[in-house]
Amino acid sequence: MNAYDFSPLFRTAIGFDRLTRLLDTARAAEGGNGYPPYNIEKTGEDTYVLTMAVAGFAEDDLEITARENTLTVAGKAPPAEEGRSFLHRGIAGRAFERRFVLADHIVVQGARLANGLLHVALKREVPEALKPRRIAVQVGPAPQAPRPVLASTETAAQEPPRAAA
Repeated sequence: MNAYDFSPLFRTAIGFDRLTRLLDTARAAEGGNGYPPYNIEKTGEDTYVLTMAVAGFAEDDLEITARENTLTVAGKAPPAEEGRSFLHRGIAGRAFERRFVLADHIVVQGARLANGLLHVALKREVPEALKPRRIAVQVGPAPQAPRPVLASTETAAQEPPRAAA
């Protein structure tokens, strides 16, 4: 079965249409060529490291872009060197582009290239406004609802006419 029917979910939930796009993107990514290989490691409660094997690529050959919950890592193929003849070529030096879907509030903290491995540090940073907060409970009489302030024209219209003295 290649398709999922989410229509029952859409009858009662609002804003989950992004979920179907996420699943379609993940399914399409599975069919990729597997180059370059990578690991995704959870290093803490809210921290992750994406490690990609990019042997033969210099830092100028790599481009990392984070945009709208998508992390893209691309590598430009190094220029072919004239006069080199390989009997066996097992180290791939071809261009690539890998896309990763990021959850909400995941930000890229930085990237480091060491020993042919590209390490991209990621962290979940939930804004203070979205974090749960505790509301203090006070003891005492219930607060009164504020009375609406009437404009001067409304006040004059509602006052009874005064008797002439």
